[in-house]
Amino acid sequence: MARGRVDLPRARAPLGMTLVDPSEESNLPDSPSTTRRRTEQIARRRSRRRFRLSLGTLSAAALLIIIGSTAWLGFRAGQIKDQLEATTQLLPQLQTELISNNHDGSLATLDSLREHTASARSAGTDPVWKAASSLPWIGPNLSAVSEVAITADDIVNLAAAPMVGALDSLDWKALTPANGAISLEPLKKATPSVIAAANTVQLSYDRLADIDSGVLLPQIAAPLDSARVELDSVRQILNTASTAAQLVPTMMGSDGTRNYLLLVQNNAEIRATGGIPGALAVIQADNGKIKLLGQGSATALGQFKPPLPVDEAQEAIYTNRLGMYMQDVNLTPDYPTAARTAQAMWEQRNPGHTIDGVISLDPVALALLLQATGPVDVSTSLTQSLAKAGLPTRLTSDNTVQTLLSDVYSKIKEPVAQDAYFAEVAQQVFAAVSSGQGSGEDLMTKLADGVEENRILVWSAHPPEQQILQSQPIGGAISGPSVAPASFAVYFNDGTGAKMDYYVKRTVQLVRRCDDGGYAQYTSRITLTNTAPEDAATSLPEYVTGGGAFGVEPGHVATNIVAYGPTLARVHQARLDGATIGVGSYKHADRPVGVVRVDLAPGQSTTVEVDFSKVVQSSEPQLAVTPTVQSLANVVLPPETTSACSTDNRKK
Repeated sequence: MARGRVDLPRARAPLGMTLVDPSEESNLPDSPSTTRRRTEQIARRRSRRRFRLSLGTLSAAALLIIIGSTAWLGFRAGQIKDQLEATTQLLPQLQTELISNNHDGSLATLDSLREHTASARSAGTDPVWKAASSLPWIGPNLSAVSEVAITADDIVNLAAAPMVGALDSLDWKALTPANGAISLEPLKKATPSVIAAANTVQLSYDRLADIDSGVLLPQIAAPLDSARVELDSVRQILNTASTAAQLVPTMMGSDGTRNYLLLVQNNAEIRATGGIPGALAVIQADNGKIKLLGQGSATALGQFKPPLPVDEAQEAIYTNRLGMYMQDVNLTPDYPTAARTAQAMWEQRNPGHTIDGVISLDPVALALLLQATGPVDVSTSLTQSLAKAGLPTRLTSDNTVQTLLSDVYSKIKEPVAQDAYFAEVAQQVFAAVSSGQGSGEDLMTKLADGVEENRILVWSAHPPEQQILQSQPIGGAISGPSVAPASFAVYFNDGTGAKMDYYVKRTVQLVRRCDDGGYAQYTSRITLTNTAPEDAATSLPEYVTGGGAFGVEPGHVATNIVAYGPTLARVHQARLDGATIGVGSYKHADRPVGVVRVDLAPGQSTTVEVDFSKVVQSSEPQLAVTPTVQSLANVVLPPETTSACSTDNRKK
């Protein structure tokens, strides 16, 4: 062997096999196994190439789909926005045409509304939109828009269309008295359509109310909240119309004569539902024909011994005076209780006279009616004495409130003469309304305004009718379906025993305080100011000041403030001008009730705050207030929210 090199023996192949140099492998034919492996490798490489190609294609396709879907959703969103805006612009026009009995115009407007809402509904329910509605984050927003579009279309087709058909055949004059009668047949024919419209709007409102706007984009939440507010207004109007359509024919005597006791509440001596029911009247309705049967006064009924029974909870708060004097039946804010008691008192003093219902209104409501009917003149038998006393012989919407709640007491000294004047005014206003004086649509509008401010209340002695009334604000109940879950209320009862409340100015505000232990907390803030002249004790008649008969200094005003919270809540504490004071704590219909008494000298102002804790309701709070001489808009202030917690609340 050569130096430096070691030759190794060549490997021998096993018998029957030939060794091949790897360098020469490519020149040799493949074995079957090699061919199979190579084929598999090539197939795998091709599969990977195809997968990468498919993945790229799918990615590109997905990107195109996303871009296309986004563009499509944007296009659809623009359609919905435009169509709903057009709908919003047309609705006031439809309302005007209906009120003015413009048949052709209302039909044309309805057709346009249908086109717009159908387009909005189609855009908000197409497959792409519906699929995107199930996505996180953006999905709830798209779903909310769909609900608004569907709601708009339902309202136009299932509410507005039937109402157009009904009101096109129902002249406004058919809804208002003429020559002492109301034509009931047109209203009967319209009733099914009005009820259907009210039910549709109620269901639509409930559907939008169930949407949680807290999870939505501001661009979606704001219009949704606005739609809910607008729909709530329409809902209330239609519910009132539905109630009237169901009740008016039978209550107006279509099935037999009805007799109603009318209470004219006097806000100068305030009571929880408005004012002392001093003037009384009995009205008869017979198949739409209205007749004034007679008039009287609460004073003439005298004291009831023993007092008529009332439930223990209300007697604990308002004493047994509820059943002792007609003037005090409405110390309770629950109008069904007050009306039942008034009915029983009248029937007890007038045996054989059946009262089928009790209706109440106040001088502010009378002034509203005079805006529709125009002025009324008092009878010639009183003209000379009125002119001598300095009272107007013609009452208008401008002078009625001051005349009835102030001037009549300062210029007429004898209570009998005062009652005669009230009776004459009530009779003349009744005559103007029952004769159809003035515009029918104006009368309906002013009646609606009076109902909205709780100045007109109705109770029926017939259970089916009362069940419907109980579900509406006009029924005046403090519990039941007409009362919102998170309902607060502030009521006033005179403690002076006179007519000084004409001089009291009030504001009421609901304040949301910090939550405590998972429960909401609220404060009812009430400010009262005695605007009587400084020398009221001598410059005002004793009949107005009370002359100290009930322990209140002449010129001062004593008021019992009664604050209600929602069901299951608690009265926590009360403050007078920031200082903690005692508060009477009660329960009425499972609602907490706090009572505070204040006494104001002329020119004095005070603020009472009543705190409610353990409020379990999460819905939007509502606030009811006693109707006063002031308009409701000047009494109820916008709600306030504060994040500051008092020391007492933190310690609880």
